[in-house]
Formats: sequence, structure tokens, C-alpha cells
Amino acid sequence: MKADCILTGGPIFLRLGEPLAEALAIRGNRVLAAGNSSDIEALAGPETRRIDLAGRAVVPGINDGHQHMLLFGLEQSEVNLHPTQLSTMEELLARIGAKAQETPPGEWILGRRYDHFHLTPARHPTAAELDRVAPDNPVYITRTCGHMGVANSRALALAGVGPDTPDPKGGELGRDDAGQPNGLLMETAQELIKKALPPLSRERMVQALELANDIFLARGITSVTDAGLGLRQQFDDYLAYRAAADSGRLKVRTYLALTGGPNGIERQAEAERLMTGQGDERLKIGPVKLFADGSAGGKTAAMTLPYTCACDNRGLFVYSDEELNHWAETYHRKGYQLAIHAIGDAAIDQSVTAVKRALAGAPRTNHRHRIEHCGFTRPDQIADMARLGMIPAPQPIFVYEFGELYVDILGEDRPAGAYPMRSWRDAGLKPVASTDTPVSDFDPMKNLYCMVTRKTDRGRVLGQDERLTMEEALAAMTEYGAHGSFSEKEKGRLTAGQLADVAVLDRDIFAVEPEMLLETQVDMTLLDGDVVYQRT
Repeated sequence: MKADCILTGGPIFLRLGEPLAEALAIRGNRVLAAGNSSDIEALAGPETRRIDLAGRAVVPGINDGHQHMLLFGLEQSEVNLHPTQLSTMEELLARIGAKAQETPPGEWILGRRYDHFHLTPARHPTAAELDRVAPDNPVYITRTCGHMGVANSRALALAGVGPDTPDPKGGELGRDDAGQPNGLLMETAQELIKKALPPLSRERMVQALELANDIFLARGITSVTDAGLGLRQQFDDYLAYRAAADSGRLKVRTYLALTGGPNGIERQAEAERLMTGQGDERLKIGPVKLFADGSAGGKTAAMTLPYTCACDNRGLFVYSDEELNHWAETYHRKGYQLAIHAIGDAAIDQSVTAVKRALAGAPRTNHRHRIEHCGFTRPDQIADMARLGMIPAPQPIFVYEFGELYVDILGEDRPAGAYPMRSWRDAGLKPVASTDTPVSDFDPMKNLYCMVTRKTDRGRVLGQDERLTMEEALAAMTEYGAHGSFSEKEKGRLTAGQLADVAVLDRDIFAVEPEMLLETQVDMTLLDGDVVYQRT
């Protein structure tokens, strides 16, 4: 049996625990063999294509195991308010004002990824300030964490928010000194705005997926988990994915987490017989997603100890213990995998307890229930998760992008133990490294850098004992992601029989200083053995 394609001339990472290979052979859409150059050369035929690596490293296609591909694609047309784009409140308002000048009156203006921690002054904008620059348009801008945002007065009116509007369960409305809504909406309060947004067409959503696909493939990302199907437009989110897959416009392999709870889409999905594992590796149904708390950066992640910069603030719980236990048990008994968003250690306590109770009532092996983010985890919780067979789905890149903020709001000690990749691995867990984009940068090399250095974007090392080796970090970005989606027999490694999803980097990352990872690019991406992206 001859190879259709052979890659040779550079180090090839196959999987954790195996030595780097010299060459890789592909036949059809599968890996045929990997090993030393002479053995692989014997598989060449007259029609075999050759890719000369010229010293560049090869890794399995990256699996971003928790992100939001549909939202990311849609947000590419929104006003970019990321801290790399602006640093002051006036600059933020100027961007919204400029968008208002080109937007017809009455049409919505949406902005994304502002971070009040990086603004001068360091606070959220207000509805009144947004009114000043966009008086004729409803405006809503989302904080980078996605757990809160700010609306102007027109948007609040369309959402039915007024002086007498109560805080919704699991959420909170920001208020001024007189007790009037100031535009800030936290956690479930955002649902008020989402219900007021005009509906998106199916084609618009499919186009957003296509755009996101192209961007991700250019970074070597061949698999993702969309960790919140239904967050934008309820069951239409799934129908857009289905349409994209059926028409061949969905390229990146996708594992879908269905939103659960009273406002989720699980009931409709179940009625359509969409259960965990249904589908194929192009589009597969994954877990039911529940939210236990908010975000650390927004000080809504539920902690056992208060935030250092706020009077006895310990964050927010989305559900009571009884409610989360109910939902976890309900979905577990139905046969779904669970994915519970929990960042603070108090929310992780609540989530582990819910899984423990669900398993006690209906024992099930190989459930692979997940805690999404699992940010501030204590050793006793890690031990419980290992005993229960659970999976953490963290974002190491949060240490890089938000580490300085964590120190500011939590002190020095707690951030050192945030997203403890080494502790999880040592306990026998398989943490699914991910980015949560559009919350954070989707660049896998930045994620890799943080896992091997534990450095923030200002160079501070947080928890050096939690660093991983290059090989361990790559496993968390490839084969562990496959394990988290019940796909380890199909993808995540470059060994015989696995899907031929490959990323060719622009250098040998095993022979450079870690700082060079931040400059590393992807030269070529192969999906199913075909070149789907080439930088030059």
C-alpha cells in the first residue's frame, strides 16, 4: 500500500510518550505510518506527493476544546473594542460614535471584547455615555469575558428595562447611586438584551461559520468544541451548523455543547433525537452545557473567599444547589455528557457535588462529565474529579491575558494556582486545553506558550510549578481534546489509522526558546490529508 502524501525533513510530534518522528505517510484521509525516513520512504510510489518540511515542526491538527465558533464568526462584523485596539474610555466611545455615523438610525450597533480593567479610567462605560455618541441607535457592547455588557438607553428600552425592573435570577442590573439602571447587565440579565436583538438569517449564520473556519484553519485549528449552542439564537444555532455541514461549508470538525437549563435548547434537541455522540467527526453532538457561575475578571465567578478589591463580594451563583443538582441528574439520566461552566472554587464545589449525586443515583462509567474552565481549583476538588472520572476543560491562555487582573482582584496566592495544568496531569486527569474565543485570542501558539511558561502578558510568572513540558502541552491541545469529545480513536494523534489532520509550523518549536512561540505561525494545514491552508 503506497502513500498519497509523505511529509519529511522535520520533527513530527505524534503523541505524548512517543519519540518525534522523521517522516509521516498519509493515504486517503488517514495516517498510514510514521517513523524514520528510510522506513517511510519505502511507502512512496510514483504518484506520491511530497512535502519537504525543511526543518519545520509538524503537530496534529489543533483541537480547541472550548470556544464559540459561531459567535466568533458573527463578531467579526462588530465594533472591535479589545484592549489591543484602545486604552481609554474616550477611544472606546469614539469607536462607537464612528460606527453610529455610518449606521442608519434605529439599527443596532454591537461591540465586543472591551475590558474595563485596561481602560483609563478603569471602569465600565455607562448608558449615558453611549447615548452621547450614538443617540439614534440601540447599542450593546460585551465585555471580553462575555458574562456582562453595557447597553445604552435605546437598547434598554427595547429590552424592557426600566427603573422598576428587578434583577433576574442568576443575574444583576448595574445601577447608579440613585438606584436607576446604568446600562450594565451581568450574567442572566444579558438575556433581556438578546431577546430584543433582531433575528439573524440562516445564511448570515452560515457565512459566519465559513469565515471562522478560514481563520481557524490558518492557525492549524482543525477541531473545535462550540461550548454553548443556543447562546445567540436558540435552536437556530444548531440549524445553521447543520446547514453548513450539509452544504460542505463547515470544514473544521465540530463538537456541539447544547445549552441546558430553563432557557436552553436541550429539550428541542432531545425531541430531534440529538444526543451525545450523535453525528460524525465533522459535526457531532456533545454535552449539555450548564452555567454555575460567571467570570473572574467580572468578579462574578463564585468564590469561597471574597475578592480582595470588593467588600465581601464572592461572586454569583446561577443556580441554587438544589437546582443544579436537579439539572445535572436530569441530563445524566438521559444519557448526556455534562459540561458545567464553573470558574470559582465555590462553583466547582457545587458542580462536583452535582456530578457526584447524579452518579450515585444512576451509576455510569465513561461518562466523561466536564467542568468548563475549572479555573480556581483546590487540591481536594482535583482528587474528587479524578475519582469521579471527570474532565477539566481549561483555558491556559487566561493566565497570559488576564493574569494581571487576577492578581489585582484576588491577591498573589490564588492566581498562582489558577488553571493548574500540572496538578491535573499529576492526578491522572486529561485537561482539554482551549481558548474560549472570542473571550481570548484563538492563537494556539499563545496558549502553548502559557502552558510551558505560566507567564502573563507582562512577564509575571504565576505558579511556575504548574508548567508543562512542550510535549505535555501539545497533548493537552490535541489528544486530550479528542478524549474530551469521545473521539480519541479517530483523531488527536498522528499514528496509523488516525484522521490525517496536520499543522505544519514555520519553525522547529522543540529547538527554540519559549518566547519564540509567540512569533510562531502555521505554514500549512492539512484536513483529511488535503492541504486546506498554505501561508505562502
